[in-house]
Amino acid sequence: MTYKGVLFDFSGTLFRIESAGSWLRAVLDEAGIVLPPEEVRRYAMRLAVAGALPGGTAPQQVPPDLAEVWATRDESAERHRAAYTGLARTVPLPSPALYDALYERHMTPDAWRPYADAAEVLSTLRREGIGVAVVSNIGWDLRPVFRAHGLDTWVDTYVLSYEHGVQKPDTRLFAAACELLGQDPHDCLMVGDDRRADGGAVELGCSVHFVEHLPVEERPAGLRPVLEPASRGPLP
Repeated sequence: MTYKGVLFDFSGTLFRIESAGSWLRAVLDEAGIVLPPEEVRRYAMRLAVAGALPGGTAPQQVPPDLAEVWATRDESAERHRAAYTGLARTVPLPSPALYDALYERHMTPDAWRPYADAAEVLSTLRREGIGVAVVSNIGWDLRPVFRAHGLDTWVDTYVLSYEHGVQKPDTRLFAAACELLGQDPHDCLMVGDDRRADGGAVELGCSVHFVEHLPVEERPAGLRPVLEPASRGPLP
């Protein structure tokens, strides 16, 4: 069997968000707020523990008043913003304006880095005539991130949860991606880092390959195994 389409997750698969410290420092600098480095580190650690950085670590505990919006955060832009700014507000910061500024920062291309092998893998698939889709649980338009980093050239289509009102593992997202690629799900491979969310593609008939959600420096070639099965058959 040869794959005719490959679906990729975004965060933790093709791209990695900056650290909580970098995220916070960028926003503080933009706001002209100067704090001692140790204080910045403490704030960043508390924000990370709260799970306030989208694409970062999951919250250790979701406050009861945020439980519902957190569970469905990727179904709309409004819910996504409410969930993450709500988590951020559990950490007292020097200015109330910082909460929205932090959320805005995470949507900028500067906040994201592609994994080292992402361009190689995407471009190779396209050269081999294999369709490429990005299927992401997200509450904002990630296309500018791909354009800014030069990866949009090799992506045929994007299926974003907030534009469809459902989130992975709902099979409707994977089905939409396969349809847009013009391929049967049984001829497609889903590549992601979340066994529950991305693993939902199996129910539709896709093969699935998982990568580790690691810092960019610690995963220089995690996507390359996709290339061999793309031409020879499904991953084990």
